[in-house]
Amino acid sequence: MSEQAPPSGYRHRPDYRVDLLVRTNTMTAAIDGQQLAVSDECLLVDEQDHGLVVYFPPQAVNSDLLEPVALHTVCPFKGQASYWTLPGSDRPWVAWSYPQPHPQVARLAGYIAFDQSVVQVTIGAGRYTGGRA
Repeated sequence: MSEQAPPSGYRHRPDYRVDLLVRTNTMTAAIDGQQLAVSDECLLVDEQDHGLVVYFPPQAVNSDLLEPVALHTVCPFKGQASYWTLPGSDRPWVAWSYPQPHPQVARLAGYIAFDQSVVQVTIGAGRYTGGRA
């Protein structure tokens, strides 16, 4: 039996903004000097009523350092989130992802974000990708 997707909040608030900004900046995520992720193919998520959050492509994350936890939450504008912790950590979770996000933010599928109050996320230099008119 498949799980039913959570209802979308866009039905009641079609003007709500969750902007997925593709960036070529090299971004890193680290905790206590241990690198959890690095990529120049991240999404910078600018969500109304929230701060900016960096989401890393799954292949950029060192999954050997993360352990899935049973926690799942629902964001009415992104969908159901799954969480990870660091083995041996006293933190219940440090990272999350939306495996099957709502269609409005479908590109977010599988990308992983880190709790920026515990994990240091840095944004480095960008890479030039083409000409300007």
